[in-house]
Amino acid sequence: MSKDKLTIIPPGKPLSGRAVPPGSKSITNRALLLAGLAKGTSRLTGALKSDDTRYMADALRAMGVTVDEPDETTFVVTSSGELKAPAAPLFLGNAGTATRFLTAALALGHGRYVVDGDEHMRKRPIKPLVEALKSLGVAIEAPTGCPPVTIDATGRFDRNKVVIDAGLSSQYVSALQMAGACGSEPFEIELAGADIGARGYIDLTLAVMRAFGAKVTQPTPSSWLIEPTGYVATDFVVEPDASAATYLWAAEVLTSGKIDLGVAAGDFTQPDARAYDMIARFPNLPAEIDGSQMQDAVPTLAVLAAFNNTPVRFVGIANLRVKECDRIRALSTGLTQIRADLAREEGDDLIVQSDPSLAGQHLPAGIDTFADHRIAMSFALAGLKIDGITILDPDCVGKTFPAYWRTLSGLGVSYADEA
Repeated sequence: MSKDKLTIIPPGKPLSGRAVPPGSKSITNRALLLAGLAKGTSRLTGALKSDDTRYMADALRAMGVTVDEPDETTFVVTSSGELKAPAAPLFLGNAGTATRFLTAALALGHGRYVVDGDEHMRKRPIKPLVEALKSLGVAIEAPTGCPPVTIDATGRFDRNKVVIDAGLSSQYVSALQMAGACGSEPFEIELAGADIGARGYIDLTLAVMRAFGAKVTQPTPSSWLIEPTGYVATDFVVEPDASAATYLWAAEVLTSGKIDLGVAAGDFTQPDARAYDMIARFPNLPAEIDGSQMQDAVPTLAVLAAFNNTPVRFVGIANLRVKECDRIRALSTGLTQIRADLAREEGDDLIVQSDPSLAGQHLPAGIDTFADHRIAMSFALAGLKIDGITILDPDCVGKTFPAYWRTLSGLGVSYADEA
């Protein structure tokens, strides 16, 4: 396979076989951090090994934590419970979870920490989290409102309550929750307003925290109280990635195939799994889809909608503009590369016009992925039905699903440069 582009050959047949998604990125990075904050040895099995989780693991190593990798899906983490100030800035690529989660956790460390990332990460907002930490007395600066972030930590918060604006990302709340258990007194988090991106990820965070010994209650729907328990080293099993599963569910319905994921849709705890019920309605998706609580599944659904019987409007997706790229723009750009009037933006909504007759046509299109793994993986679905779909920068899938192209190949998909 070429490293700069990959042209998909429509299989012309149902895709069938077994294709188990990798471990959840969201859960793996939460568990890695909490294992690093726990004194002792934790064993994480079923974990994801990808760009994002390697950045987290390498950051922990730079701060004195031992992270061993005995096999392809296991991390063994041994820590003193303290993340020591590193000798150099922590480079986290474009890993939003690692960047946001570490920023809060390191505010309770000792010494200077610099959290940085690549050119894409340096465009992703972190100001709400920085302002929240400042309100707790933390000496923290992010001059651009995005990484790099510099923290001069003293090992404590000056106050035991914080108000956070989570309208842009639920990761800000998760970051504060995970840090909160390491304080010296009960810590309260309150939302500034009712808006919160992907609330289901908060539940995911709390589940991992509790597995590592945390005690959290929710006095109101918009507040949490975290006891100062710290974390206890534990053995933890990471479930498969629901966001990755959406591509396989969509490939199945697009090709009338039968793909065994090794896990039932109803067994996922991640919020993106709710996309399964929507995908199962294809080719009769609803006229309007609210993507606010399954944000990472929206690219999958948007490309699937191109082949739907009727147009689909995606709402509640404004947060997609501040992901690895502006995903609303990337989706509308890619779809209009396939056909000029296939999609359009209205404010922060995305309208996909839908045309079942696209299937079987020769419509050469080079899809700019904007170095975003989810754009690459979702537009691969278009290549299952349309001849001429070329994915630019296909290796960006390494962020969360390094084996994606091999997985499709194992189901019967081939590529032009292999033909």
